[in-house]
Amino acid sequence: MSSSRSAYHHGDLAHALEAAAMQLLADKPATEISLREVARAADVSHNAPYHHFSDRRGLLKTLAERSMAELVADVRAALEGAPDATAALIAGGQAYIRFAVERPHAFDVIYDPTVCIPGAPTATMAPLIDELETLLGGAVVDAGLRASDLTACWGLVHGLGTLAAAGHFRLDVATDSFESAARAMLAG
Repeated sequence: MSSSRSAYHHGDLAHALEAAAMQLLADKPATEISLREVARAADVSHNAPYHHFSDRRGLLKTLAERSMAELVADVRAALEGAPDATAALIAGGQAYIRFAVERPHAFDVIYDPTVCIPGAPTATMAPLIDELETLLGGAVVDAGLRASDLTACWGLVHGLGTLAAAGHFRLDVATDSFESAARAMLAG
């Protein structure tokens, strides 16, 4: 038997599989990643993923949850590193856009409605969605906008990120556009 057997028995199968899947996600869309490919990448038997993921959909949900945790961490770090409320709003939005452009496959799996069903997120995804909404909503209000402006701001960064990730314009154009729009909203 290969080292696959020892990898399974050392008790860290879940971590090894998730790390391998996230590494694959860096290079290809989640829809192209198979459980067998994850097993190969983790150097475990082809049946080992079934000890952690119930099926391929379980793998995709885990990829979405891990990716959302990374997006939330990026936005949180940007907000916390800003010197004032306006800078925080701009930095948080720009971090969101950067994530979409720099990790497009992770971004796509987060918002894939067949993976994270709108209105019915997993028990792991729900608090991450709430945290992202709280972070963005807090930045919107702290900068002086109305709480109801969250939808417009979130839609703006999501749209800019999606368009830039698809190559419709460069990352710097997307981040500069968000800054301009946010400043105009604050001035208006």
